[in-house]
Amino acid sequence: MDLSSELPAGVLLRTVKTSDAGALTAAFLRNREHLAPWEPIRPDKFYTVPGQQDVIARQRQEVAAGTALPMVLVRDGDVLGLLTLSSIVRGVFQNAHLGYWIDHTLQGAGIMTAAVAAATGVAKDNLGLHRIEAATLVHNTASQRVLEKNGFEPYGTARAYLRIAGLWQDHRIFQRIL
Repeated sequence: MDLSSELPAGVLLRTVKTSDAGALTAAFLRNREHLAPWEPIRPDKFYTVPGQQDVIARQRQEVAAGTALPMVLVRDGDVLGLLTLSSIVRGVFQNAHLGYWIDHTLQGAGIMTAAVAAATGVAKDNLGLHRIEAATLVHNTASQRVLEKNGFEPYGTARAYLRIAGLWQDHRIFQRIL
């Protein structure tokens, strides 16, 4: 599925391509320290072009299976962030999980808020989903604001939900009914 949306500041949200491996590597290296408190500990290979080629290959299998839609935020050939609808479940659930990050230099500019809005539209109009859920670390108020601005509502706290930065950490869980 090849989808794209124009965002503020000349940023484009589009489906990840195999050719994005180099730009993704550069983005992850540029943001490695910034993302460390918010993501799992990753092996060194993840921060290489072959590592990103492996990630994209797995993502393309998930896209083909209809269980994920990974998208990049790009401007002038540079990847500036990543937004993924994952764990897509069909049947009576019609649900996906939302995850995202943006380059440390663009935080607070409204770009991720616009990207989540665009992805919500894709989930509803292109994927036919009924619900999206997202989880944030309990102290990640910036990410919670992005979700709330997009109509997501908090509905609970999951104890020791994900292993982030090497620790099992609590998360606030949000949902949006589409």
